[in-house]
Amino acid sequence: MNKQDFLTQLRKELSCLPQEDVEERLTFYSEMIDDRVEEGLSESEAISQLGSVDELARQILADTPLTKIAKEKVKPNRALKAWEIILLILGAPIWLSLLIAVVAIIFAVYVVIWSVIVSLWSIEASFVACSIGGFVSAVIFVLQGNGLTALAMVGAGLCCVGLSIFMLLVCKACTKAMILLTKKIALWIKALIVGKEAVR
Repeated sequence: MNKQDFLTQLRKELSCLPQEDVEERLTFYSEMIDDRVEEGLSESEAISQLGSVDELARQILADTPLTKIAKEKVKPNRALKAWEIILLILGAPIWLSLLIAVVAIIFAVYVVIWSVIVSLWSIEASFVACSIGGFVSAVIFVLQGNGLTALAMVGAGLCCVGLSIFMLLVCKACTKAMILLTKKIALWIKALIVGKEAVR
């Protein structure tokens, strides 16, 4: 594959992006190929080092903000006719309310999932606070001469330390899973908007 074929294919794969973004990416990869050719590689060797066009396009689309892709996808290719505008206005009470409902449901589910993560971290914080409280109260009971109560408080503090370590591992795993899920949802939405599996 030569440079021109590579750039043409990449332009085709990135057609869902705004034109200025496409041109910026094409210029970047064109210069990268030129630099490698100047270093002594052939065009085909330079292109093969970049990877396949599909992989590059997938990575570019994954890195592009969802709002930019949606804005470009929604932008009409032609001016709307008068009857289309009238239909959009008359149908707005239906399609707009449905759109708002869908967005609200997705947002509510997202907030609920993240609130569970926040709750887990607050449990972790309470275990840490209880362990510190146990040790501090043990010192106070020792100073007051209550040795058995102080021993019980040390035991409770150690118990809370163990629970806080366990909870820390759970919180970290759940947070990582939620971040990964968020990325996958964003990629899925991008794939729906783009209309192909380009971003998966």
